[in-house]
Amino acid sequence: MSVAYFLQQLLNGLSLGGAYALIAIGYTMVYGILRMINFAHGDVFMMSAYFAIYAVAVMPWYVALPVVVISTIILGVVIERVAYKPLRAAPRMSVMISAIGVAYLLENLANYLFTAMPKSYPQIDILKRVYSFADGAVTVSRVTLLAPILTIILAVALVQLINHTKLGMAMRACAKDQDTARIMGIQVDTIVTMTFIIGCGLAAIGSILYFTDRSTVQPYSGSLPGLKCFVAAVLGGIGSIPGAVIGGFIVGICQIAITAAGYSVFSDAFTFVLLIIILLARPSGLLGEKATDKV
Repeated sequence: MSVAYFLQQLLNGLSLGGAYALIAIGYTMVYGILRMINFAHGDVFMMSAYFAIYAVAVMPWYVALPVVVISTIILGVVIERVAYKPLRAAPRMSVMISAIGVAYLLENLANYLFTAMPKSYPQIDILKRVYSFADGAVTVSRVTLLAPILTIILAVALVQLINHTKLGMAMRACAKDQDTARIMGIQVDTIVTMTFIIGCGLAAIGSILYFTDRSTVQPYSGSLPGLKCFVAAVLGGIGSIPGAVIGGFIVGICQIAITAAGYSVFSDAFTFVLLIIILLARPSGLLGEKATDKV
């Protein structure tokens, strides 16, 4: 294997891992506060891609991309208010079933509105510009270089927000004990909504980074990536934002490495084998904290 080929695949893995990491952060934030797995998150990511297709078709890309992010956030907030908020006091299983129902609803809604035929993702020239290195042996698009850098910047900014702002303090309080947070005057419903706003905003950015290199979208495009991002969140330690980022990069790099080695048929299966291994070896994930349930 040449150095150029290794570098090419490493960059591809980091790019894919960056997109996975942004989506995994949404899983880990919602779990951190609500102790629920938002299985509809991957389908919100898919709907964001459809928003981009139609937004870029009718307005300049620099207007369309913010519109895509805002539209995805609105969709996430509506889902939280309609499907999750009424079940806040219900058993966790009820909320999980609701999340699965929302996932199927979004897939079938996309199937009805946009048909099952794959649609071409818009080619945004500023993201698709190609760079060549090592006398043309390594060629990468701008989005490939941008994805890991942007992911790290956003993750660092989010960690700073959580650790050094009043909003972040309120999020940490809600994650520890919502009843006590309410007694202290924290508006828990507002904090939950803010969590969905941040998570869905990052999913929209991840969707742009992911689909720019993959060109087509169909109603089930979010299912498998969504599960892989859930694996990334568990691998890093669900509830940990740095863990979600590390897990996303690990899953992305491993997937590209297996594909590059000629075993692409096993790349998806390996992700779930990795999930089984991490649950057996370290259930709390790489950076997760061991929790004990009081009885």
